[in-house]
Amino acid sequence: MDVVSDAISVVHLGHPWSHRVRTRGSWCARLDPYDGAGFYVVLKGRCWLLPDGGAPVRLGVGDAVLLPHGAGHVIADSPVDAAVAQEKAVPFEQWLEETGPRALPDRDDTEMLCGKYWLDCSRIHPLVAELPEVVHLPHRVGGHLELRAAIDLLAGELDERQPGSCIALPSLLDLLLVYMIRSWMTETTSGAWPSALGDPVTAAALRALHSNPAAPWSNDRLAVETGVSRPTLARRFTTLVGRPPMAYLTWWRLILAATLLRDTPDTLAAIAGRVGYGSPYALSHAFQREFGTTPGRYRAQAADRSADRSVG
Repeated sequence: MDVVSDAISVVHLGHPWSHRVRTRGSWCARLDPYDGAGFYVVLKGRCWLLPDGGAPVRLGVGDAVLLPHGAGHVIADSPVDAAVAQEKAVPFEQWLEETGPRALPDRDDTEMLCGKYWLDCSRIHPLVAELPEVVHLPHRVGGHLELRAAIDLLAGELDERQPGSCIALPSLLDLLLVYMIRSWMTETTSGAWPSALGDPVTAAALRALHSNPAAPWSNDRLAVETGVSRPTLARRFTTLVGRPPMAYLTWWRLILAATLLRDTPDTLAAIAGRVGYGSPYALSHAFQREFGTTPGRYRAQAADRSADRSVG
């Protein structure tokens, strides 16, 4: 696994949700904050995104926007202020029910794709945490070709459900999330993690640790793997990642252990072996120090949260 794939996988829960909407005239909808990420892609017309506490974002044809931290927001036909939005906005779910495809599309319609990804925000990777509240990816001719292709495929799949849609739709939505994060990484000039993954030494070290986190890594072994001296590795890695290589490895092993506790029925002993701990006791001690709870309680709480989402 690579860092971006791992960063998404450890927080991703269940199947994403998507909808195609068509609306016209004056409209305004409100979505409250939630544990997850949301997106909009404008297929026709234009609209405005008004994030809580942020500047309005004008969205035109082909624009994509990702809200990676589930920020509350208003989506509207015009840049209304907060007071007007509070009065006019209908709940998002109600708006969706009112904006299904019409039999006779009008040239003044606004059409868009929207969706949600459910995320476990208790164990978010710093690469995902670093994403801004709003990632706006304006349409540019010749830009973000992979993202454009994913949008076209997703729109086509939502237009007409074909055999295999139950697999195709969530897969395309996951692909869309990856491409939106990729596009942000290629455009940002201030992100620490794009810099870390753009540095050949730090990227090589991260790739090694993520490829085999259970290996008996040491600073010396990792330095040999990356082809630089131990002091050079420590300096570059710590500067770009924010913690030394072995501290990052310890944290990542515990994040993986938490993911396995949440998603598998594996015993603590099996999980300890998979993430590089010599015994269940050693893993349990480190886990409680990091998360403030035992692995058993963490697994039970994760199961309760999953049951609550299923009921909701």
